[in-house]
Formats: sequence, structure tokens, C-alpha cells
Amino acid sequence: MTDHDFLVRDLPSPESAERFLLQFGEKNPSHLARLRKNDGLLSDVLALASNSPLLATTLIQNPEYIGWLGRKRSASAVRDKEELLESLARFAMTNSSLEPNVMFARFRRRELLRIFLRDVRRLGTIAEITEEISNLADAILENALRIARQMVDNRNGPPFESDAKGRERASGLAVVSLGKLGSKELNYSSDVDLLFIYSADGKTKGTGERPAVTNTEYFVKVAETVTRLVGNQSGEGAAYRIDLRLRPRGRVGALALSLKETTRYYLNEARNWERQVLIRSRCSAGNTEIFRKFYALVESAVYARDLDPAAALEEVYRSKKKIDEESGSGAYFNVKLGRGGIREIEFIAQALQLAFGGRDRWLRAPHTLISLARLTDRGYLTESEHTELAKAYDLLRRLEHLLQMEHGLQTHTLPSEPEKLELLARKAGFADAESLRNEVEAAADAVNHVFLRVFGEDAARVRFGGFGPGVAEPDATHIELSAPPSPAETLSARIISAIEKYGAADGISDERRAMIERIAAVSPAFSEMLAAMPWLAEHLAKPDAGLEQTDYRPRFEGLAAGDVEMNSVMSPMRRVWARSILEIAAADIYRTLPVAVIRSLQTRLAEASVDFALRAAMAGHRRRSGIEMLPPAVFGLGKLGSGTLDYGSDLDMVIVFDEEQEGGSAGELAEHYGRMIETFVTLLSSMTREGNLYRVDLRLRPYGKEGPTAVSRGSLIDYILEHASIWELLAYVQLRAVTDGDAADFEAAIREAIRQRAAAEPPEKIREDCRTMRLRLEELHGTPKSGRDVNLKFGAGGLLDVYFIVRYLQLLWPDAVGAEDRSTGAKLKAFLKDGTIETGDFEVLSGGHSFLSELDHNVRLTVGRTSRYPRTNRHALAVIAERMGLPSPEDLLNQLTIHRHDIRAVFEGVFTPSNAANDP
Repeated sequence: MTDHDFLVRDLPSPESAERFLLQFGEKNPSHLARLRKNDGLLSDVLALASNSPLLATTLIQNPEYIGWLGRKRSASAVRDKEELLESLARFAMTNSSLEPNVMFARFRRRELLRIFLRDVRRLGTIAEITEEISNLADAILENALRIARQMVDNRNGPPFESDAKGRERASGLAVVSLGKLGSKELNYSSDVDLLFIYSADGKTKGTGERPAVTNTEYFVKVAETVTRLVGNQSGEGAAYRIDLRLRPRGRVGALALSLKETTRYYLNEARNWERQVLIRSRCSAGNTEIFRKFYALVESAVYARDLDPAAALEEVYRSKKKIDEESGSGAYFNVKLGRGGIREIEFIAQALQLAFGGRDRWLRAPHTLISLARLTDRGYLTESEHTELAKAYDLLRRLEHLLQMEHGLQTHTLPSEPEKLELLARKAGFADAESLRNEVEAAADAVNHVFLRVFGEDAARVRFGGFGPGVAEPDATHIELSAPPSPAETLSARIISAIEKYGAADGISDERRAMIERIAAVSPAFSEMLAAMPWLAEHLAKPDAGLEQTDYRPRFEGLAAGDVEMNSVMSPMRRVWARSILEIAAADIYRTLPVAVIRSLQTRLAEASVDFALRAAMAGHRRRSGIEMLPPAVFGLGKLGSGTLDYGSDLDMVIVFDEEQEGGSAGELAEHYGRMIETFVTLLSSMTREGNLYRVDLRLRPYGKEGPTAVSRGSLIDYILEHASIWELLAYVQLRAVTDGDAADFEAAIREAIRQRAAAEPPEKIREDCRTMRLRLEELHGTPKSGRDVNLKFGAGGLLDVYFIVRYLQLLWPDAVGAEDRSTGAKLKAFLKDGTIETGDFEVLSGGHSFLSELDHNVRLTVGRTSRYPRTNRHALAVIAERMGLPSPEDLLNQLTIHRHDIRAVFEGVFTPSNAANDP
């Protein structure tokens, strides 16, 4: 490459450029020959390869993109949403064989070549670059929405509503973006925060056999489909990570709400930080008029005219403090969350907007840089402060871009390795790492100085230092503030407020009030559920030990699944489930019952839900098709299979039908059962106003996603004997019948097939496959983001270590475990009794599993569904430690460390090749 030395020597990483040319030439020699004839294009391509290994790989895999880049590289204007939609339409036509989620991911990657080239060449301001990245996201969301609506229209017909005069009209949907996309400041690897707001309640027309559904169900399905199309991972990755947690009521809220319901929530229920989020909101796709109406109705609540400026500043400061606690502090500077980082700049702007925007509409600009300029014009920031903040914002955002485009990851932390920091410095245009470090430190100091001037130096004292019209000079006014209420006090107050608004104020007895406070103190997750469903308060009562004997099936019987339409069943079914799960949680919070019984009750509730949903789905299919089918056998795996279901657990299931019945061939029956199962899954997992029950996972069926959702008995046995991988056998050993009928008899046949298949495999292959799969899962999900992060399930020495050991031993010694030994603890005792494991290993595994399971359970209760140890949530850790009988969170962490170390040691002992002599 000597003829192009001059193009390489001044790049940040000449070695990367040379390596790219070599690899590109090996795979695409004709493209390289053409590229060498165009020095300008070659220079740009090498600049991309030197600054982004991610884009270098993209070009090697897609050499045709270089010709496209050659045509687009000279364009200097920001491409708007409409232009990008036209480009996407052309891209889709030439890639019509691709699934939409793959097509979106590829289109985004191709467009980033052009945008990032403008970025590294400094051909656009940081505001222009982030605007174009945002326009790209808008275009993909718009296209995904069109596809999603067409898909759901084909299934249920288009949605309609009635206007004020009772006339029918089509209903619309606004896809509302929040956060960085909402202000058109998206970076290369931002999450996309969305709300889905539809125009009004109503119903669809229905199509053919498909019944009409409510607008809520229709638009929830549209929201689910958009999220899947844009956010589902493929071999190409996902176009974007979609985050819906900022919707009303968070995780327990419906995915889509009507304009009326969304407005009511933000006016009456939303917390201050939720309203603050709306500062940066707009319509990214769909019906802009819906968003315009929504924002006109809630704007006065976002920017309150009578808001005390000091109170506004304090509220924003608390939000920032909470983020700091949750994110923790790393050893190296985080350009987003660190002291003096991007988040402090954003919070300065938003706090002053909230404080003074109620009386001054001109300050209500969503973009951070625009709002800083307007705040300066009004005198709330000095000219020098504005200059420092804008300069720091530009530097930190450009560094963020370079960090993220290295490998396409959502990272904000400067590298710790000297050579990587040196390379980042060259990419950013600095002479060396020391110069970069000095510039970043100076920028962070300047930002933090303004932050402290605006907010004060601690949580209980806010220094009110603006000096706009009618405002005191800096530091002249000190406003003393009382300490903020505890999270539990805030939660209980929200719940009581929601109950009063629901109309049950006279129903809040002293006993119920005490229960609410107790639930809020222990479980924010169930507190949110109460706040979102205030009618549940009517069922609050102190639990008693008699709960242990509860049979949940009769509670669903009254819903008459066989006599009503599915859409009429979904809401009451969820209300029965919500009342029941809250009843279990209350017994847990009050410690009326041990954890094992709590899990058993949850399993029974899930079995009752599955039974009812299955009967309802069967009845519905019979009405629509006129075909009588035998009920299929539903087998649970994972926690459902072991009878130890816990809060937030998925329902892992395999559904099997008897192919010997009348009604058609096995293929025809599979098609009918498949349609029925679609309804069955919808009943359990679809989101409605009352939330959903469970995430249903059918991926462990034969052939996974490629296989039919219902399999015949013969095909399941054949698959186990001939085709199942070792890791699938590990899952199938947990299999348990969860429905009535002759499923239990067939379960015995499945177990025999597993026994025969395992016996036919060399023990060393079973061992190696088990170990490989376990370590792969650890690498994918259990690798810590920092040295202090711990994944209780996937991390080294975590629950999966124990599960893999137990199921591996069960494959090798199936006779040691009886059909009644379902749980991991019971199986370990059976292996000890049989002599399969030694006493020392049993004590480590049994004690470690018991500790980790109890910890995992308490994390689910106090924090929610997560497998991560909540190291930054001090309140939750204190509650968990007390519930587990430990003196402090420090003791909890020490015990966790000891158990993980000991479990991993046993794991290594079991799966090392030297133990081959112990195999049967």
C-alpha cells in the first residue's frame, strides 16, 4: 500500500487502516481495485476504518456500500425524516427477502457510514450530527409503524372510534419519543424511550374469522409489533434498543393508552420526575396531531406557573442524586454520568426550565443547547457559564460518539488502558492522552462548578443562584430545605392518593393503611402495582397461615371461560390473578409463610392460570372452527417444571397433542392446535389495562422457533431420541405435567426417552457439552460490567452452576432421582442418599443454592425481576439483609462471595476431564 501512504500516515490508527485494506482486498479484490482509483473516496473509507472497527467490518461484509457512500459523501445538508423514509423504501425494495428487523438493522448501519464520516471529518456541528441520527430513528420507527399496523389490520381489522356527534371515524396512534430522541439529541448507541398514545377508545371491524377487538388491545398489539420489529436481535443485531419503562405506571402499565387516559395520568398521578421527562418529548412517528393535543393538555403540569423555583431545583436534584446512586461510581471518568458530565449539563438546563418556564414559554425548548442559550438570554446563566457548558457538551458528546462507534456498544467510560486512551486522544484530535485528560478534567470542573452554583452542595440545601429578572444575585439567597421524605413514605402516599381518587377513601382503614406502609417499605414493585390498580386495596387483609392450602382454580371457574368471548375474559382473569398474587406477596412481606411455600403458591396460581387459559382458548377455537379436539398436555420446564415459580418468572412450556385422535392428520391437527395456542398465549401474556400475567416462552419445543408451537407425542419422543442437543436434554429433565388428564402417564414416556438418549451418548461428551454451554451463558449474560457487579443467576458460582451440576448428574444417574424429586434441593438430597455426590460437595451445593435462591427471591420481591445483585440500592439491601437474618448489607455481600467461590470450586471439580473415571 505504498502508493497510498500519504492517506494513512496521519490517521489515528494507521495499523487499523492497513489491516482493513488487507482484509477488504482478500475478500473483495475487484471492489478494492475500483476504490484505489478514487483517492478522495479511499481517504474517507480509511478514515472510517481507522476510527471505527465496527464500520470497517460493515464495509468488508458489504462492499457495495462503498459505491453508495461515494455518491452520498459530498452531501453537506442534514437529511430529514422524509428523505430517509424515501431511502429506506428503496433499500427495502432491493432487499425484499429480508425480515423487517434485519432490514432495519442493515439500513441503519449503512446510514451510519455517512453520518459518522461527517462526524469524524467535522463536517457538521454536534447538534447537526445528533439531529440526523435522530431523523434516522424517526424514519425507521415510522416505517415499522406502517408495517405493524398493516399486520394487525390484517388480523383484526382497522380500529375506529366515535366523535363528539357519535359519528364513526378511524383511530390513530402517536409514537412519542422521550429523552435524547425526544430532543433530537440521539447518539449512536442510545436506547430509544417511547410512549404509545392512541386517539380514543373504540373497537376494530374484525376480519373474517377474526373477531373485533378493543382499541386498547389493537394498539397494544401494534406497540408490541413495533417494538419487536425495531428492537428484536438478529444476526445483524437490532436497529435500536427500545425502552418502554417510562410509560405511565412503568413496567406494570399498558403498552398503549388512549389520549384521555394518558392525559389523566400525567395530570393526576404522575410523579414530578415523570413530568420532567416530558420536557424532551415529541412525536417521532404516527399521528402528530394526537401528540399536539396531548402536550397542550399537560404542558401546564410540566411547567407550572405557581411552582416555587427552589422546589423545582430540589426535585431535579433528587432525580440526579437517585441516578448517581443507581449507576454507582467507577474508577474511570464517565462522560455521561460522571461529575461534570453530560447528565449534569442536561439537568442544569431542565431544572432552570422547570423553575422559570411556567412563566416564560420561550424557555420551553427541548434541545439542551437551545435551552442553554435561551436561559442565558434571560439571565439565568452568565455568558461565561453558557460558553463553558456548550464547549463541554460538544467535547463530551464527541468523545461519547467515538467510544460508542468503536464496537457499537452503549459505553460512556474513558478507557483505563494507556494505549486505548492514547488512541482515543488521537481520534478526538488531541496530541496525546495527557492533553485529552487535561481538557476533559477542565470541562468537567467547569460544568460541576455551574451545577453546584445552581443546585447547592448537598441534598438538604439548595443554593438558588439565578440572577434573571426579579431574582437575587448569585449566592445571595440561601433557601433552607427539609430532608426529603423516604422512598417508602413517598410510595405509600402515592398509593393512598390513588385509592382516594379511585373512590375508596372510606375504605382505607387503619389496618389497611398500615399494610400499605408495610408493603411500600419492603416492596416498591408491589407498591407500584397497588398504585396502578387501586381497586386491589379492597382485597387487602392481613394474611393467615390458612393461605397455604389455597386452591386457585375455583377463583377462575366463575369467569365461565367456555361461554364468553376471549376479549371479555382477559380483564376479569387479570383481576383474579392480581388479587391472588398480591395476597401471596402480602404473606411474604409479613413472613406468614416460608419462602418455599410462597413459591409453591405461585406455582399453583400459574397452573390455575394455565388451566383456565387453555380451556378458554379451546372453547374459543371450537366456536370458531366447529372442530372438537382433545385438550393438549402442557408440560412445564424451568421453575414451572420444578414447582418453584417466583415473582416475574417466565412460563417455560412444551405443548403436546395426541396424534391418534380423530379430526385429521398430525399435520392438520398441529395447525389447529397452533391457532388455539396463539389464543392461549395471548390470554396469559397480552398486555391490557390490568397488565399481563406471565411471559410465555415456548422456545424449548422441538426445533425451537422453527418448529410448530404444538407437537405430537410421537414427534416429541422422536426428537428427544434422535435430534435433541445435550443442552436441550438438560432442560427436558425438568419437564413436569401441569395440566390434568393423561399427561402424567406420557411424562413417564418422555423420561424414558431422555434416559435412553443420555445412555447412548459418551459421558465425556455430555460433560463437555454441559460445561461449554454453562460457560457460554456466563460469557453472554454473567460477565460483570464492573468488578463489583454480580449476576446471581448467570455469573460464576451463581445459580446456573448448581442447576447444570444437578441436571448433568440426573442425565448420568437417572435412577438416583425419583419422579417426586422436582426441586433442586430435593434432587441434591437424592444424589447424596444414592452416593452420587460426597457430603462436602452436597453441603456446598445445598447451602449455596439455598442462600442464592433466598437472595434471588428477596431481590425479586424488593427490587423486581432482575438477576443482578442490587449493589447500589442501599434501601433494598438493608431490607434483604434483615429478611435473611443478617446484621448488615456488608454481611450479605460477604456471604454471597463465599457461597459463589465455593460453588464454582465444586463446579470445576465436577466438570474437569480428570473426573472421567467417576462417570458410569
